[in-house]
Amino acid sequence: MTTVLLTGATGFVGQHLLRELRAAGVQVRALSRSATADAALRAAGAEPVRGDLEGPDALAAAVTPDLDAVFHTAADTSTWRAHARRQETINVDGTRALARAALAQGVRFVHTASVSSFSHLAHGTLTEDTPRLGGQSWVNYERTKFLGEEAVRAAMAEGLRATILYPAHIFGPGDTRNWARLIQLVDRGELPGAPPGSGAFADVREVARAHVAAWQRDTWGRSFLLGGEHAAFLDLIGRIGARLRKPVPRRATPAFALKGYARMMELLARLRGAEPTLTAEAAQFTCHHLAVDSSRAVRELDYRITPLDALLDDTIAWMREHGMLAAR
Repeated sequence: MTTVLLTGATGFVGQHLLRELRAAGVQVRALSRSATADAALRAAGAEPVRGDLEGPDALAAAVTPDLDAVFHTAADTSTWRAHARRQETINVDGTRALARAALAQGVRFVHTASVSSFSHLAHGTLTEDTPRLGGQSWVNYERTKFLGEEAVRAAMAEGLRATILYPAHIFGPGDTRNWARLIQLVDRGELPGAPPGSGAFADVREVARAHVAAWQRDTWGRSFLLGGEHAAFLDLIGRIGARLRKPVPRRATPAFALKGYARMMELLARLRGAEPTLTAEAAQFTCHHLAVDSSRAVRELDYRITPLDALLDDTIAWMREHGMLAAR
């Protein structure tokens, strides 16, 4: 039977990718850090393999020559500077160890990078040929995703057969931590303001399918941007408010005000010893304008752009079903 190793299988993208792989008849071994995760993975049809991205020896042991591929979706997405060292260990050192293990065993590698590798320093519509500027960024997540990808590319130069995928803003059913928090703030009437930036909203289900297609079609040495409908965050919030029948801001908060508020929150967080509700790095993301050209993925992976309205409907319906929103 075809067998793969999956990291981040309990995460947002990883859960959907696990489902797609199992539907394709693939046996999935999933990296797991705890007994609780073991149980969840077994329930989803995966075989847990103990290890995490902070333990290079366990990673090397998990990558065995009988594998048909390694799918690497796990990452530390924190935007708080207090987590910078851990983030570097996971996103850079862990990715390097996993890629080197795959190279040593001759196993194919599908790497979930991020548009953050290009950084907020990049302007205009991103294509796969846009220079990646994450290594110059003060935002630690952007810098570590860039360096992690560089580690994969270094292994590719030595013969690793790898494909690199760059999801944009990932939206969809199953989200409990990312854009779902924005929806919950609108639902509770607690949204302090609307960020002035914009984004490209990718359907997590299509992102997962693109990973499988990239593997099945032998796209080694290629990279693919996975974007979606472009919308201002103010527009996104307006659409959410209309669906939840909640009032939302009519104007975006100026970037200088949002960034100033974030710096104040970080100062208070240092005094209290607790993570702030808004960090300077998160504020930078939401002030940035991200547009993505996904035409290569559409052409070569049959990647599909889900209209944002349909994506919101599906996401909100899932959140209601799982008790994440107030009863109507």
